[in-house]
Amino acid sequence: MSTNTLYLGYHVSSAGGYMAMGKRAAALGANTFAFFTRNPRGGAAARVEEGDAAAFCAWASERGFGPLVAHSPYTLNPCSDKPLVRDFAKRAFTEDLERMELTPGCFYNFHPGSHVGQGTEAGIQMIAELLNTVLMPDMHTTVLLETMAGKGSEIGGRFEELREIIDRVELKDKLGVCLDTCHIWDGGYDIVSDPDAVFAEFDRVIGLDKLRAVHLNNSLNALDSHKDRHAKILDGKLPPEALARIVCHEALAGRPIILETPNDDAGYAAEIAWLREQWAARHG
Repeated sequence: MSTNTLYLGYHVSSAGGYMAMGKRAAALGANTFAFFTRNPRGGAAARVEEGDAAAFCAWASERGFGPLVAHSPYTLNPCSDKPLVRDFAKRAFTEDLERMELTPGCFYNFHPGSHVGQGTEAGIQMIAELLNTVLMPDMHTTVLLETMAGKGSEIGGRFEELREIIDRVELKDKLGVCLDTCHIWDGGYDIVSDPDAVFAEFDRVIGLDKLRAVHLNNSLNALDSHKDRHAKILDGKLPPEALARIVCHEALAGRPIILETPNDDAGYAAEIAWLREQWAARHG
């Protein structure tokens, strides 16, 4: 993975398997992509053909694709107050990490969870306990904690909360962070006025070596709103030029950048093309 390459993609439909996903992404100008390992609202994981995954890995390597950023279902909540929900989190996590071994070197991203009134300390402990159960020394996937907007009882609205989770996990080398630009803006980190200060704060609290992927989203809401409403790159409260500066920031060099904006294929293709133009203008 080259630090001189812009790895840019979007959230593709997982229908048809890995080759189908890869070709859909490439057709829109992407050289990485994200996908849900199962229905985002839960349920059983989609069947995966080992031959399809192997063919995709060879195809993606030939085309210089960056690592994929798989996403857990939104219903995965390891710090729920309901045992059945926690049990689903453990089962889904285990199954999904087994699947991820078919595409080694990629990322599995998840929302840390909501403590639903049990308290931040209890939530952090339960998340760490799950990770200590499902992470294995010989796995070839890096699990990513996503930065959150801090709405309700969400864990991960502050960098310090993610740091506390990481500190309690034994296999720290299997963990990283996915930074969501909408989430941290809604969470109170001003990436428009002073992105350097935000990345410096991330480095101080967590370490930039743990920043492994980015969800690039604009926001419908003002700074520190704690609402988490994504917007298109050119439409939200963050000036598009600010998002372009983030894409080109040296702190993110070589990281896969995934669009989760509310778009159709034409919209994603246009955003990818615009961001590549901004990148080219800054890198010659």
